[in-house]
Amino acid sequence: MNIMQMMKQAQSLQQKLKSTQEELARTEITGESAGGAVIVTCDGQGKFKSIKLKAEAINPENPSSVDSETVEMLEDIISTAIQQASDRASKEMESKMKAVTGGINIPGLNF
Repeated sequence: MNIMQMMKQAQSLQQKLKSTQEELARTEITGESAGGAVIVTCDGQGKFKSIKLKAEAINPENPSSVDSETVEMLEDIISTAIQQASDRASKEMESKMKAVTGGINIPGLNF
């Protein structure tokens, strides 16, 4: 195999990696607990997108006592905390990976 073929294969692989990463970023994956009372959605890269709560998750004894404003407020503050932790984790990973790679961009490693 000559150098030109190797470069074409590397370029093709880089394009496939980018395409796959874009597809994963558009993919939505959900997890749930308590019989669907709590539903969390992430993208295909594991990044948090949203949380949905049902009144039963907040007050299982008397779900009708929980109004929609309370549910929305809890969804918002939980989402903010998860997003903040996720952002901090991403920055920490980026910092550690740059220290390991010396700042060299390695295809397929997004940071």
